[in-house]
Formats: sequence, structure tokens, C-alpha cells
Amino acid sequence: MVLPPTGDPADVPDTARRAEEQGFDLVASGEHVLFGSPTPNAFVALAAAAAVTTRVRLLSAVTLLPLYPAPLAGKMAATLDRISGGRFELGVGVGGENPVEFAACGVPVRERGRRTDEALDVLVTLFAGEPIDVDGTPATLDPLPIQRPRPPVWVGGRSEASMRRAGRAGDVWMPYLGSPDRVARGLATAREEAERHGRDPAEVSGAYFAWTAVDPDPAVARRRARDSLAATYGQDMDRILDAVVPHGTPEQVAARLAEYADAGADSVVLAPAVDDAARERMLDLVAGEVLPRLRHA
Repeated sequence: MVLPPTGDPADVPDTARRAEEQGFDLVASGEHVLFGSPTPNAFVALAAAAAVTTRVRLLSAVTLLPLYPAPLAGKMAATLDRISGGRFELGVGVGGENPVEFAACGVPVRERGRRTDEALDVLVTLFAGEPIDVDGTPATLDPLPIQRPRPPVWVGGRSEASMRRAGRAGDVWMPYLGSPDRVARGLATAREEAERHGRDPAEVSGAYFAWTAVDPDPAVARRRARDSLAATYGQDMDRILDAVVPHGTPEQVAARLAEYADAGADSVVLAPAVDDAARERMLDLVAGEVLPRLRHA
């Protein structure tokens, strides 16, 4: 089970410390450069989390890889892995929800998939300690990450391209806003792609980025999830809410998350789909009543 901090970077140390104390396994941070709500840089946010924790793993969920020169992303990932004592996991995504941030960074949004694929190849080479060619000059990354042969790479996304990207170059495929059946089918595609590239399909595992709302009153939980996601995505989410967003009482949410586990999601990024006023209470319910049910299932 993993827990992302809020969008305000100032909240990261307290959120990360509390998550570790509550028994969560990872702390995750997403990122955007320019967005319609407070969003940190994942590398910086997770460095702050690393400074106040000792056990939880640290996941960028996700780094917008096409917005970085690949060697710079590699340097930041390797540095964070060393700062954290080998606890970093690199989640990558293509982004594109807000084309303005791509334009502001001088990156054509239509090239985001190709750039991500090329960057992953560069990262694999650099993390292995092997040189890349820079205009005829070999260049290597130093220092290397602690984790060998590299920090785990999570590929986020719902498209078939993300499934195939995970199969070719990732360790984990992590969709969002999908049903358990969609997770199972997508993971099968990712593993087929891994085999096609000469990899052991078992090397690719599944995860799920789960917008979630928990409350003793299931009607309250559903309303909070609906309103929170409508604000996040700028559209009515009522039609798909029940299929893709675990919500309800702790028992109901634990049962739904177990369905994702049965579909192949070994990890769940639990993203609170509630307003700020309800967030702390929900996390207490998750830590006290959802996690124990999942671990004893």
C-alpha cells in the first residue's frame, strides 16, 4: 500500500513521517511543471521525504520523463537513490494533460511518447554504469544509484502504449481509473511485450493508482469521491466512479482493493479522493481499518 502526499510541498515531511508511522509501505509524489492546482516536483518532494523517514520506499508517481533531458533525470534519480539509502523507485509517464507545460518547456507534446522511450533506453544504460555517446564522446553517470542494476522503474498510464512500454523497459505497469479486469488485461499485454523483447514476463509486475474515498457512511464516501474527482479532472465522473474508484466503508474499500490484488496489482497507490478537511480522518481509517484487512486477507 502506498500513500501520496498532498500537492503542497510544505506538507511533504509531515505527511511522509506520519505515513511511515502508520505502516504504509511507500510514499509517492506526482509532479507537473505548470498545472491548475498545487503540484510539486517529485524529485525534490521525495528528497524531503527521505530526510525524515528510514523505512518507507519513495516513488515518483509519476515523473514526466519527456520534459527532462534523459541524463538529467538519471542524475536526479541516482542522487535521490543514494540520499535515501536505496529506497527510490522511478515512476515515469508521458503526461500531455496540460499541453501548456510542454510548450513552456520547449517540448512538442506530440513527441512525448518517443522521447519517453528514448529516455528509458538512456537511463538503463546510465544506471548500469555504461557510457552513452554524446557527440562522439563517451559519458557515464557518477555516482551510480545504490540499487543494482537500477532503481525499479514504474510505467504509468492507461493506454496500450504504456503497457508495451512497461513490457519493454519497465518493472511495474501502473494504470489509473481502470477496473480490476482492465488491470488484468493490461498486465497480460505488458507481459506479452516483455516476452517479445526476450525478457521473463514475471519481471513485470502490476500496480494500481487508486483514487479512493473511505468513510463509515458509504454515501458520504461516494459523494466526496465524485466531487473531488470532478474538480481534479474538470468533468462529471459519476458514470465511471463505481467501476474505477474504490469508495465506501473500510470493509467495502478493502474488498475492492483485494479485487485489484487478485487482478495482479501487487501494489496500490492510494490517492485520497476527498477534500482537505476529510483527508486526515480518511487516512486514519485506512491505516487502522483498511490495511489490517488487506494484510490478513
